[in-house]
Amino acid sequence: MKNIDYKNGKLFFLDQTVLPNRIEYIHPLTKEDYYYAIKTLQVRGAPAIGIFAGYAMALLDDDKYELKKYLDSARPTAVNLSWATSRMIKAYEDGKDLVSEAIAIHNEDIEMCKKISEYGLSLLKDGDGILTHCNAGALATSEYGTGLGPLLLGKEKGYTFHAYTDETRPLLQGARLTSFELEKAGIDVTLICDNMASLVMKQGKIDAVLVGTDRIAANGDIANKIGTSGVAILAKHYNIPFYVLGPYSTIDYNCPTGDDIVIEEREPSEIKEMWYREPMALKETKCYNPAFDVTDHELITAIITDRGIIRAPFKENLQRIKDND
Repeated sequence: MKNIDYKNGKLFFLDQTVLPNRIEYIHPLTKEDYYYAIKTLQVRGAPAIGIFAGYAMALLDDDKYELKKYLDSARPTAVNLSWATSRMIKAYEDGKDLVSEAIAIHNEDIEMCKKISEYGLSLLKDGDGILTHCNAGALATSEYGTGLGPLLLGKEKGYTFHAYTDETRPLLQGARLTSFELEKAGIDVTLICDNMASLVMKQGKIDAVLVGTDRIAANGDIANKIGTSGVAILAKHYNIPFYVLGPYSTIDYNCPTGDDIVIEEREPSEIKEMWYREPMALKETKCYNPAFDVTDHELITAIITDRGIIRAPFKENLQRIKDND
């Protein structure tokens, strides 16, 4: 199932806000359509946002520099967004065909996901119990995914995994999207509430934690969906490997540490109203709804990118990858 599909000169995307109950594709026409799709998580996942923004830069007739600023503001934490729009600006200045450049970003992401999945799979064993948080499968990328990639690739190669998927409040990406992807792929999956992660770890059901990431700071700190740092702390306590999977483009060398990552704050309605027939709190009750938190690099076992498996010391080893670029 493609989440972003370019055919016959038109772009279509899978609306992830209506999954798993409906499968609907939307054809965006204006910059507002693209912005809205990114902002409201109709298109989500750092790599997928980058792919989508690349097509927006290619297909819209708006001033490219203003368009870049406009799109970048939709999800400031996801570094792939600004990475893709910057690449499209460079292509524009170099006189390249922008549609071809957008297609190249898309195709490169497919290859990138395959490499990440292969590296990640090398760290797992047949029969492992895997905990996931949020959604980092094909819906969040182009194919295979990052955090879910080893599971999906492993299934193709005959591995048997037992996945436990955090629901991932408040937007329920784990419940709506990850369990959906794993069920469709024929992988044994059990959905759990976020606050059940400690128990399944204590019961010995988890052999590794796999998560994606929206940004990797130069020192190895990561930003991922809210709740990820809590899972990392639990994994550290129970001596369970905590693996972060993401493309090289997710590394932000201009961001020294996690303290420098801009954390997006979203609408209170996502907590109180979005998934309920009636509000679950009083109208006047204040909400704090950060979309991401930052996981300290000391809690991370390894960062897995398309350039290989990176272990501590992360700052030095991430810099080594850049120097070899």
